[in-house]
Amino acid sequence: MLKRVYIDNYKCLVNFDLTLQELILFSGANGAGKTAILDAIFALHRLLGGSAKVTDSEIFPVRTLTRWQSRRVQVFELETELDGEVLIYRLEIEHEANGGRARVLLESLKTDSGILFSFIKGKVQLYRDDYTEGPVFFSDWTESAMARIDSRNDNTRLTRFLEFVRKILVCGIYPASFLTEASSDNAALLRDGSNFCAWYWHLQLERPDRVSEFASALRDVMDDFRGVRLEKVGIDTRALMVGFEGDAGRYELKFDEISDGQRALIALYALIGLAAGQGYTLFLDEPENYVALPEIQPWLIELADRCGDSVPQAVLCSHHPELIDYLGGAHGLMLRRDNSGPTRVQDMAGIAVEDGLALSEHIARRWDR
Repeated sequence: MLKRVYIDNYKCLVNFDLTLQELILFSGANGAGKTAILDAIFALHRLLGGSAKVTDSEIFPVRTLTRWQSRRVQVFELETELDGEVLIYRLEIEHEANGGRARVLLESLKTDSGILFSFIKGKVQLYRDDYTEGPVFFSDWTESAMARIDSRNDNTRLTRFLEFVRKILVCGIYPASFLTEASSDNAALLRDGSNFCAWYWHLQLERPDRVSEFASALRDVMDDFRGVRLEKVGIDTRALMVGFEGDAGRYELKFDEISDGQRALIALYALIGLAAGQGYTLFLDEPENYVALPEIQPWLIELADRCGDSVPQAVLCSHHPELIDYLGGAHGLMLRRDNSGPTRVQDMAGIAVEDGLALSEHIARRWDR
């Protein structure tokens, strides 16, 4: 589980320290920093997955430096608890002046008992699980040196941390971008969910036992829905087909022939149904988009029931009254920026609410300030 996130000098996040639970709801005004947190988590996921470098324009470009500061170094920390042990990862990135290249100054992983990995200014020092020193070598300053370390029987803690970060899923579902066909399965869902067909293919192969439960949950909220299947349309290509049954009998539609809301709902239930039990930590941006109120309520209840069990952890970003009223009191955090300054966090449980007035209504009237 991700217990704590520290971010400094990244967009509106300055000396930003965030403690997380198994289930968290972020809310706040537009520009308060919700998406910035997800962007930072996604960038670290890609860097530690070995699929991006700090010089790539989409993860840590110079424009992500906090505009009102002159410092050129960004700092990130992830504190995780895995199998009862706390692991702390730290990354420092330096940007050259005048929009120059970025490079990794420091990358480390440690526990309360000792250090497991160190990368400082190009030099890597490996450590074993018993904290004794291992090999020393030099690595590329523009990438995560830790992402290049192979799994061995004496670095199981480091391997466990990398596996955890690589299973962080950051997604803001945009069903209009969803592709209907895929030429291979894919274990990683893209940020907008556009490769959902390939990801569904992977989940179906990994957990065929969950397909029936997934379809059953959808039948409870989607009128006439019967199931989802992959149809072979080429040598290596599969198309996602959605089955329905109406007054005229059974019929199928391709994934791009159903509505945006139906595609979004199928993706949401796949996230907590098909993907359940595979260790995904979910960061979902406005999951209620495109989905009707009677559809989001049962999904939200199901997610809350699964958190800490088959869904290890879920972090939601939303303005929606339904999510605020259901999760805000026990799991809600309000993000604020006063006078366009740095993002700060307020626990929604500390917001005094008038008797008979919903928390979302209190926030809508700006009485929480």
